[in-house]
Amino acid sequence: MGGFFGVTSKDDCVNDLFFGTDYQSHLGTQRGGLAVIDGDEFTRFIHDIRNAQFRSKFDDDIKKMNGPSGIGVISDFEDQPIMVNSHLGQYAIVTVGVIQNAEELVAKAFKRKHTHFAEMGGGYVNPTEIVSTLINEENSFEAGLESAQEQIEGSCSILLLCKDGIYAARDRLGRTPIVIGRKEDSYCAATENCSFPNLDYEIEKDLGPGEIVLMTSQGIEQKKAPNEKMQICSFLWVYYGYPSSSYEGINVENVRYRCGAALAKNDAHTVDKVAGIPDSGTAHAIGYANEAKVPYMRPFVKYTPTWPRSFMPQNQEIRNLVARMKLIPIKELIKGHSIAFCEDSIVRGTQLQDIVQRVFDYGAKEFHMRPACPPLVYGCKYLNFSRSRSILDLATRKAMKEIEGTEYPDNHAEYADFNSDKYAEMIESIRKRLKLSSLQFQKLPDLVEAIGLPKEKLCTYCWDGCDGCN
Repeated sequence: MGGFFGVTSKDDCVNDLFFGTDYQSHLGTQRGGLAVIDGDEFTRFIHDIRNAQFRSKFDDDIKKMNGPSGIGVISDFEDQPIMVNSHLGQYAIVTVGVIQNAEELVAKAFKRKHTHFAEMGGGYVNPTEIVSTLINEENSFEAGLESAQEQIEGSCSILLLCKDGIYAARDRLGRTPIVIGRKEDSYCAATENCSFPNLDYEIEKDLGPGEIVLMTSQGIEQKKAPNEKMQICSFLWVYYGYPSSSYEGINVENVRYRCGAALAKNDAHTVDKVAGIPDSGTAHAIGYANEAKVPYMRPFVKYTPTWPRSFMPQNQEIRNLVARMKLIPIKELIKGHSIAFCEDSIVRGTQLQDIVQRVFDYGAKEFHMRPACPPLVYGCKYLNFSRSRSILDLATRKAMKEIEGTEYPDNHAEYADFNSDKYAEMIESIRKRLKLSSLQFQKLPDLVEAIGLPKEKLCTYCWDGCDGCN
């Protein structure tokens, strides 16, 4: 997915920029970058962060940086920020999102005699460079940002650093958040406002879908009013968001407690302990335990000093190894117990398969799985929250193939309907493959209620295939 942080101040911004960007690290996997402006001079650094923390990579760089305004980014794969010289002036730019029509936009640029794009590995064009090209076609940054948002299919939120300040532009349907923070003599814009408390920022406002503002140390100037329609990603509350963050004024941790409570209310099975798959399953499990009045425990503890996040490596075998090595089981809390395990979701199920086997090997009586969201029937096409290379990797699609003989059945909508026989058949197929005592997913209406926004304001595509519908 990725995340960014920008700050503009009357004094030097580098300290806030460094730590503010670091607080977005849970959103991306491979690249980190910083850029600052001091007068007309830009300074920029980009590093590979796949096998090291963001802070350790930039510790020396920030000693070489100074200036009142800067932007930082954590990226899934592309180098950012990129530096651009254009008829609009020199600027640095970062983006978060997915451009589904990237090839089409590149082809259109070539037809307009745009001479070249810098090619990334694998023949890809840096999506942030595509965005800058769209911006440069217009006569002002405001017009360019608005034009880019209208042409992009998918989602793309943007921070643009220039001598006038920082332009912040939320994607057209608001699938990714941008939160504005304020403290004395400084303003910031961030994907995640978990970066605010320890840097003494207070929430000023959430940008609306498609809204564009110019941020300076003096304040926020709206350049484009927000659109009425919003489709913010529901998965931000389920998994991606940091517990202390809020979107549209709704805190992540509270939503996860409510998700867990909903799972407990709908559970007909009796268990003697509740646990979460660390880390994102923890809050869901606490919500479940509080509602069910069943003790919460930690039969697995996470060893993080040397093991990175399991979804980082592209190779599935390495991901599985990382996931296994960093979760240490506690036999005394497992043997003889019937345990309900809460998790944010089941994507492929490959790592869960190993966890289930280990729990039974350590003497558990029963393993009941309770994902906090519905089954992922459709692949995300807006944020790339899953590291799966193909929709066929999804546990649901494997079940469909077992039932229908194809991962693309004509009746796939039936598999997304929790009231249908096909849904029940799919869940049972997944349960058997993972060797679970029982498997019960969250119902979509309960998830929507836990979040607290009307369904028409949420993107639920990966669960029900609903692309802008109610």
